[in-house]
Amino acid sequence: MSSQTKGNLSGIAAILLWTTLGIFTVLTGDIPPFELVSISFFIASIIGIVMLRVQGHAFSLLFKVPILAWVMGVVGLFGYHFFYFFALKNAPAVEANLINYLWPLLIVLLSSLLPNERLRWFHTVGAIFGLIGAFLLVSKNGSLQLESQYTLGYIFAIFAAFTWASYSVISKKLSHIPIYSVTGFCIATAFLSLFCHLSFEQTVIPNTTQFIVAILIGLGPVGGAFYVWDYGMKNGDIKVLGSLSYFIPLLSTFLLIIFSSAQMNSTIAIACILIVAGSLISSKELLLK
Repeated sequence: MSSQTKGNLSGIAAILLWTTLGIFTVLTGDIPPFELVSISFFIASIIGIVMLRVQGHAFSLLFKVPILAWVMGVVGLFGYHFFYFFALKNAPAVEANLINYLWPLLIVLLSSLLPNERLRWFHTVGAIFGLIGAFLLVSKNGSLQLESQYTLGYIFAIFAAFTWASYSVISKKLSHIPIYSVTGFCIATAFLSLFCHLSFEQTVIPNTTQFIVAILIGLGPVGGAFYVWDYGMKNGDIKVLGSLSYFIPLLSTFLLIIFSSAQMNSTIAIACILIVAGSLISSKELLLK
């Protein structure tokens, strides 16, 4: 199996893990966002520390990671969640989520700036199909109203989208930085999220179910997924993975339909067709191989 194929499979694994975030978040009840992120990233940090031990690396290696990688990693992981949650606090969730879901398209477009990367028409068309599908999912009735009083929230959502897209694309550029460096980024993000929680939120003591779900989130969508995504960005086809990321809102919606009171409708069916078609179009070159 080639390195790129392994990278693509790793990126797809991250995408599948992220699709569970919606249903897991529902199960965490009233735990505030930054408290949940802090708990999750502490779990993610443990994953990285265990990985270091298994690979026979000393913890001190994290301090030898170049400062540029540290800045990129902490801004990417913590910055994205910071901007995203403040977007939700300052704008309606539908509009904020849609703007946030510009990040897969931005990954596809920004990847053209990387050496040896070439943006083809089918990459852009496929990503746009996915964006339209995501719009149908998050808007529910196919309508969208941007109002001036929510401008600050929209700006935060734009920052979130650009932050995650930039982090993902720069990860490709810094392919020489070892995957275990994500451990340090997770540790820093856990403490920064804890600081934000103590500054902006009221602590909620999780019950047994909420605590177990929080641990699962740390093992999966807000934790473990970042390690496999980093590998996918550094070794896989970044444009294909960017387009496939639109499966996140789609599969997340399906999980909510299966495990909660959400209902299937024609809008979701159309969104499914658009996202699948867009992913196939973007993957044209890979599929032909």
